[in-house]
Amino acid sequence: MSTQTTTERPEEVHSVRENYPELSSTNGRPFVPARTLHTDYPLIDSDPHFRRVIAYARPSDYLAGTIFAAFPPAAMLLMERMSPSEVGKGGFSSIMRLTGGLGLASGFYLLYSRSQNRFYGFSENRREIEKDMREMTDKVKKGEPLYGVSTMTEYMQGVASRQSRYSGVFLHVMPWFNFVNHGQHGVDTAKYYRNAERELEAEGGRA
Repeated sequence: MSTQTTTERPEEVHSVRENYPELSSTNGRPFVPARTLHTDYPLIDSDPHFRRVIAYARPSDYLAGTIFAAFPPAAMLLMERMSPSEVGKGGFSSIMRLTGGLGLASGFYLLYSRSQNRFYGFSENRREIEKDMREMTDKVKKGEPLYGVSTMTEYMQGVASRQSRYSGVFLHVMPWFNFVNHGQHGVDTAKYYRNAERELEAEGGRA
């Protein structure tokens, strides 16, 4: 059973473009290797999908994001109390809505950046490494593609990857997220298949 699982290795991203005639094949270089960065911790993913970044966020990230989001409106209220602007109730409400929106955006960016930096290996990421291995190993054992299903051609997946790869380092300048399923994440996925094989062999031995 374990031999069949590792021999018949599924695609990292299952493309369903053959079901869509309008998606014609595009010639070009579909794969351009990601630049190798020397980081203090292991790389998990050089271009993590948006939902993975959110799913892997720690409670401390949510706490930091909440505090950061509350700071602008709280600071505005404090300044209004110390030195009233006398703009009237309607005018101050508009100011509070603006600062509240800015606070929510900045809090979300902080949460996202903290989580994404662990994928890049910029900060301590032992928990995320273990969670990533568990998630991918389970997908291998189920015969599922590691990085989901995509309706894009392989070439366009490469284009999308190159546009958002390591985009988190400039999140404070231009928010740019990856919403595309592709197989170009800067890591050797063989480790997931080896781990799945070991687990299947162990399960077979116990049986």
